[in-house]
Amino acid sequence: MGTLFRTFLSTLIRLGHLEVETADGIVQVFGDRTGPKLGVKLNDRAAERELIFDPTLAMGELYMDGRLVVTKGDLYDVLALGARNIAEFGGPRWLKLLEDARIATRRFRQRNDRLNARKNIAHHYDLNVKLYDLFLDSDRQYSCAYYEHPGATLEEAQLAKKRHIAAKLLVDDDHSVLDIGCGFGGMGLYLAKTAGARATGVTLSKEQHAVAVKRAVDGGLADRVNFQLEDYRDVNDRFDRIVSVGMFEHVGIGGFDEYFQHVRRLLKDDGVMVLHAIGRSGKPNATNPWISKYIFPGGYIPALSEVFASIERAGLYVTDTEILRLHYAETLKAWRERFMANREEAKALYDERFCRMWEFYLAGSESSFRVDANMVFQIQLAKRQDVVPMTRDYVGEREARLREREDQKPALQLAGE
Repeated sequence: MGTLFRTFLSTLIRLGHLEVETADGIVQVFGDRTGPKLGVKLNDRAAERELIFDPTLAMGELYMDGRLVVTKGDLYDVLALGARNIAEFGGPRWLKLLEDARIATRRFRQRNDRLNARKNIAHHYDLNVKLYDLFLDSDRQYSCAYYEHPGATLEEAQLAKKRHIAAKLLVDDDHSVLDIGCGFGGMGLYLAKTAGARATGVTLSKEQHAVAVKRAVDGGLADRVNFQLEDYRDVNDRFDRIVSVGMFEHVGIGGFDEYFQHVRRLLKDDGVMVLHAIGRSGKPNATNPWISKYIFPGGYIPALSEVFASIERAGLYVTDTEILRLHYAETLKAWRERFMANREEAKALYDERFCRMWEFYLAGSESSFRVDANMVFQIQLAKRQDVVPMTRDYVGEREARLREREDQKPALQLAGE
């Protein structure tokens, strides 16, 4: 173990108990030796240099390639320990310099014009659809669930998410609803089947679009739900309601103003929108470089200050805001456990390196919600102040009515059936 690497780890890991074994066989413990005993092993000397230079990128790459293995504890525990120490102490000074450089150049990396947007979405969402059956709920909700009570299953929490959003949308029978980034179609199908809306869903993912269209046909809802392979910027109709779940993270910092300007254009004067997206509780930052390179190219998790500024410039009213803090952490935990239980099936679809990449993605993301400043926000928007009730009582009332309709109507055709 080189002196520089030892100094780096001593600066980085001050809390906890992390045993590090390097390629030369030297083992040393870092931290204050509190908490569970965790351990990693580096299989080559070059890994030390890569971690020193850029740990936020190198950690994931080394794990993907099998050059870093977890020897004590599990991957999530190791990543959470690192995140906890960085949150508490900030890490070495050059990490801050790297972060500043990424912030300064983030607009260049987050260009999501129509061509780049399609390419970036395809990178992640046009993977083999069988992969998502291995870890998502049966409705293939690929976004934060809403855990109404301890012990809720993933299926229950994802249904509660759809119900909660529908209640905030104030959807009535025959309202027209636009779902921006409709995914596998679950939200649009719920709004049509349970809330009685006429839904239009748009996505840039060919795989998701094919699944969503089939579900609408199989569920007898093709006359009430229309899924289109289209950029939301090219939609020309106006709608009573707009919903967007888990799509805003793909807009990029340079596209926020354009996004809300189109929302204003697409929303009727007495319309309501609910935006459900990941945000950061802290100040503006840059996308994690490993996530940007391997998982979500062009993506960005915004600070609330950045979102509200664009909303103001678009001339929209914020009529309600709710912060979901640990709901996504619980969602990701459920996904990670399901993926690990089905890891061999994922390996048959892809390979070992892909599985290690997906493990790192799910574990690191869960850590970001438990330890770092990530959360999910639900912002309700309108063009007029008087289209939404003055108190929140309507949310619970509408949720109760939606529950009654769920009980009365046959179950939706699920994505995996």
